[in-house]
Amino acid sequence: MRVVWAKNPVTAADIIDQLLKEDPTWHPVTAKTLLNRLVKKGALGYDLDGRAYVYRPLVRERDCVNAASSSFLERVFDGSLQTMVAHFVEHRKLSPKQVKELRKVLEEQ
Repeated sequence: MRVVWAKNPVTAADIIDQLLKEDPTWHPVTAKTLLNRLVKKGALGYDLDGRAYVYRPLVRERDCVNAASSSFLERVFDGSLQTMVAHFVEHRKLSPKQVKELRKVLEEQ
């Protein structure tokens, strides 16, 4: 989806090329299967341009991030935002700048 959001509209071939640049283990058939699933789920639309499939997003990136974040929070941390934040703060090395930014976000709440 990130490739489609960034390069909208984009052909299947361009999506596959970008995926292979980022991760050479991607297989074109796997990428095409994923694109078909995203079309069936209503996340992607497409047009035919000759023999090329040209994809466009049907959902906004922000909406997908929000849905995935909520799903992750529920599945992994039983919906507890406090537990999730504490976990990442305890298990990740934060720079002083990141700590300051996190404090600012929390204080604004």
